[in-house]
Amino acid sequence: MCGIIGYTGPKRAARILLEGLKRLEYRGYDSAGIAVNEDLENNDTPFTVYKRTGKIAQLREIVPKELPGICGIGHTRWATHGGVTDTNAHPHCSSDGRIAIVHNGIIENYTTLKEMLSKEGFTFASETDSEVIAHLIAYVYEGDLETAVKTAVSYLKGTYGIACMHKAEPGRIVGARNGSPLVVGVGDGEMFLASDVTAMLAHTRRVVYLNDGEIVSLYPHEFSISDAEDRPIVPKINHIDWEISAIEKEGFSCYMEKEIFEQPDSIARALSGRIDLETGTAKLGGLNLSKKELLGVDAIQIIAAGTSYHAGMTASYLFEQIARIPSQAHLASELRYKNPIVFPGMLYFAVSQSGETADTLYAMREIQRRGGTVLGICNVVGSTIARESDGGVYVHSGPEIAVASTKAFTSQLAAFYLLALNFARLHDMSAHQGQQYCQKLQQIPGLVQETLKLRDTVQRIAKRYCHYKDFLFLGRNLLYPIALEGALKLKEISYIHAEGYAAGEIKHGPIALISPETPSVFLVSNDHLREKTISNMKEIKARGGLIIAIAEAGDEEVSSIADAYIGIPHCDTLFQPFLMVIPLQLFAYFCALELGKDVDQPRNLAKSVTVE
Repeated sequence: MCGIIGYTGPKRAARILLEGLKRLEYRGYDSAGIAVNEDLENNDTPFTVYKRTGKIAQLREIVPKELPGICGIGHTRWATHGGVTDTNAHPHCSSDGRIAIVHNGIIENYTTLKEMLSKEGFTFASETDSEVIAHLIAYVYEGDLETAVKTAVSYLKGTYGIACMHKAEPGRIVGARNGSPLVVGVGDGEMFLASDVTAMLAHTRRVVYLNDGEIVSLYPHEFSISDAEDRPIVPKINHIDWEISAIEKEGFSCYMEKEIFEQPDSIARALSGRIDLETGTAKLGGLNLSKKELLGVDAIQIIAAGTSYHAGMTASYLFEQIARIPSQAHLASELRYKNPIVFPGMLYFAVSQSGETADTLYAMREIQRRGGTVLGICNVVGSTIARESDGGVYVHSGPEIAVASTKAFTSQLAAFYLLALNFARLHDMSAHQGQQYCQKLQQIPGLVQETLKLRDTVQRIAKRYCHYKDFLFLGRNLLYPIALEGALKLKEISYIHAEGYAAGEIKHGPIALISPETPSVFLVSNDHLREKTISNMKEIKARGGLIIAIAEAGDEEVSSIADAYIGIPHCDTLFQPFLMVIPLQLFAYFCALELGKDVDQPRNLAKSVTVE
C-alpha cells in the first residue's frame, strides 16, 4: 500500500528520497513526507521533517532544494488509520524529535499500546497507529537503535514494514519487516531501504529481500541482517534486470497508456523460451514438480484478488476445457477464512502481480499449513509469494507502475496458457494438437499488436459513451472473466459504475437494469456460443438498451445489431481473451481521459495491497 524509502551515504538525502517517493507514488498518494538528519554535529536537535497532504509534487514545494543531510527516510501514504492530514502523514517522531519512523501496515493493538505509552507520559500528535511505533522505540531505547527496534516490535501485533533513525546514531537506518515488504539496496558507499525496488533502481540493481521477522541495520558502507533472537542472517544479493527505461513513460502521456501498448512485448517475454514446438508442450522449469507429480494432480484451485482473480477465473475454464482437470478460482480474502478443505492431489496457484498481496499471501500460507502445495504466479522476482511458494512461474511483464493492471493481466494469462498446455499434454492432448496449440499461442503477440491498432476506433466510442453513469459487461465461457475485468477497469479509473455478468444470466435479474441510459458491452465469441450471445443482444435491443459489441472483424450480423462495434482480428476462440481485453482496457482508459480523471493514480486505490 504505502511506500517507504531510506538512504544513507555521501549524497544529499532529500533529493534521493523525493526521487524515490515519486517512483513509489503508485503505492499510495494521500500524503507524503521525509525526515532528514540535517545537523550531524548536534545529536540533541530534532530531525528535520517535511510532510504534506497530496502528491509528491506538493511535498517538493515545501522542501528546500539544497536541504543538507546525508541520511533520511521518506514515505508516501495510503491512509488506513486517521484521515488524510498533514499531521497524520509520515514520518512520525518521538516527543523529543530524536527518533523518526515510517511505517507500512496496520498495528492491530495500537490502542492498547497508546494507552500504555500515554500513562508513561508520551503525547500523541496524530490519529495514526504508526505513531505508536516511534514512542514505543523511544520508550525502550537504551543506547542502541537496533536493539530498541527488536524490543519494540515484540510488542506489536499486526503487519509492518518499518524504517527508523535516531539522532544519537547518525548515518544509521534500522528496518524491520513483518508482512509488509522491505528491500535493501546495496550501493557503492551508500545504502537504500525501500518497499519496492523501483524506488532505488536508478542507483543500484543489487538488492536483498527481507523476510518476515528480520531486522536490518544500514550504514553507508555496510549492512547486517538478523532475526528477533539476534541470530545473524547471511544475505542473498539479487540482481535486478529491469532497465531504468522500464519505469519511465518514454513519450507516452501516462504509465497506463504505455503499459497497454507494451503488451505485445510483455506477452512475448512471458512465452519466450517456454514453448517446445517440436514436442508440442511447454518448458516450465520453476514448478519443482516432476511429471509424475503433475500427472497425479486431480484438481486445481487458484487463489487471487482483483485483476489477478479474473486471470485465475479464465485459467479455471482453460484447465477444465483442454486439460480436463476440475478447477476453481477463489477470492483470496474469502478462501483464507472459509476453513478450506485440502485434499491429496489438489494443486493450488497463488496469483499476484506484486507477489506481496496480503490476502493472497495469507491464504497461501493457510493452504501450506494444511499440507497443500502452492505454486506462485508472480511478476516481481524475489517477492514474498515467489519466495514462500513451493515453486511457480514468473510472468516477466516488467515493472507495472499504473495502479490499474493491464500488461500483468495478459502476462498472467500467458503463464496459465502454458501451464494448461503442460497439463493437457500429460492427459489427452496429442503431440500434433500440442504443436497446433503452440503455433497459435506464438501468434498472440502479433495479434495483440494488430488489436492495438483499434485505438482510434475505441477512442471515438469512449468519447460517445463516457458520460453514461452505468454499464453492463457481458460474456460467456472464457469471455465471462474478461467481461468482469472490463467492468473492473472502467470502475477503477473512470469511476463509472459497471457490472460484469455471464451473458446467460442476463434474464435472471440484471435485465431489469436495461434502459437507454445503461449501455451493455457484449463480448461475442466465434464459436458455438456466438448465436446464444447474439440472442442475448437482441433481448437487450428489444428493451431499448444500447449495445457496444466486440467481435471478430467483418461480423455483419453483430455489427447490424450493435450501436457501436469493435472488430478484433480473427483467432482461435480459445485464445480470444488476449484480444478481447485490449479494447476494454482502451475503453476504460479513454473514458477516464475524457472525464479528466487521473488515469495512473485513481482515487482511493493503491497498486500493491499489502494490508487486509
